[in-house]
Amino acid sequence: MMRRPAALALLALLLPGAAAAQPLRARYEVHALGSVLLELEARFELSEAAYRIEAAFRTRGMAALLVPAEHFSRAQGAFTAEAAAPAAFVSEGTWRGNRRRIVLDWTNRDPRVVELVPNDASEDREPVPPPLQRGTVDILSAFAALTRQVDRAGHCDLTAPLFDGRRRSDIATRSAGRERILPWRNAWHGEALRCTYEGRLVAGFRRDQDRARQEEPQRGTAWMAVPYPGAPPIPVRIDIPTRWFGTATAVLLGAEPIQRRAEFGR
Repeated sequence: MMRRPAALALLALLLPGAAAAQPLRARYEVHALGSVLLELEARFELSEAAYRIEAAFRTRGMAALLVPAEHFSRAQGAFTAEAAAPAAFVSEGTWRGNRRRIVLDWTNRDPRVVELVPNDASEDREPVPPPLQRGTVDILSAFAALTRQVDRAGHCDLTAPLFDGRRRSDIATRSAGRERILPWRNAWHGEALRCTYEGRLVAGFRRDQDRARQEEPQRGTAWMAVPYPGAPPIPVRIDIPTRWFGTATAVLLGAEPIQRRAEFGR
């Protein structure tokens, strides 16, 4: 099955970004072995100076039987010349029947853990040293910066240090040319920018799991394109490896502008 950090990384990759004032909603499904594993929906508001992203997913089919889960995340912050400067991050939901909640805020680019459920002791996880926390961003803010760069510069070469309250990791994305995505069911198809990505855990390891296995990088591919005329480029397809289902594929089902007052999430 897809591990929770991988699922959050996938969710983050599905978040659109551009200098568009009009909020946009995108809907996705994640497929593997002929079945739908996840349903995802994301909303963003992104200007030249700031961003706000909300996203939610829930498991379906075989995944819901093995790992029932619902999750909601929200991030907001400002853009500097070359990066995102997060102000607040909330991530909450249930995973295998257990409630999980993370609340972070930032002062001078340093994160502060406001709330953490369950706590580190209950998960038997090594603490992340304070020096490794400094200068980090949450995963949604990292990908807000990435998609903004794709819109502005036309490439996805970027690295970011990530912190989620428990784990410290590095993520790197690289441009890999342009490809044509062929028609498949009701998913989006057309020409897209191909971006490879690699995530690697560097601190916050679980003591009850093999260290070498936790250090193994997680690699995948995302394709970015404009889903409809006048829209910003967003992920239209993502391939990501999972533990039990091989490579899972997220496909864009639809994207549309939404009114600012529209409700989303919770």
